[in-house]
Amino acid sequence: MTPEPARDAQPGTAAAAAGQPHRPAGTPSHHAVKRTRLGTIWVAAGLFAVILLLLLVFILENGQRVSIGYFGAHGHLPLGVALLLAAVLGTLLVVIPGTGRVIQLRITARRHRRIDTRNAAAVPSPDTTGDPSAISSRDPS
Repeated sequence: MTPEPARDAQPGTAAAAAGQPHRPAGTPSHHAVKRTRLGTIWVAAGLFAVILLLLLVFILENGQRVSIGYFGAHGHLPLGVALLLAAVLGTLLVVIPGTGRVIQLRITARRHRRIDTRNAAAVPSPDTTGDPSAISSRDPS
């Protein structure tokens, strides 16, 4: 026994052959939910909590005390804490110069925008001048 096509499906279409109702063109087969900032923050907070939990387990698993010496300063720390501290300081060694470079590029971009705005304001457009010689002097052809 063959299944009957759906009542809403148009005859001769794939939907009719599959027994699915007809949908107008452009409508999705399911309801798409757009991402929101709050949803993204929620996922990021969940991932951050998992990472913190893994770091806590790492620190608790590596609890033996080690001797640390750095430029004449000496101390004793748990191994997990010492490794985590080294990772954070290494990250700061990258982030601090990177932040300086971003600030430098923003200042340069702002300076270039300001110069471009001045140049655009100083050069009258050909439409506003009634002098045909001004147009021909700027036109290279």
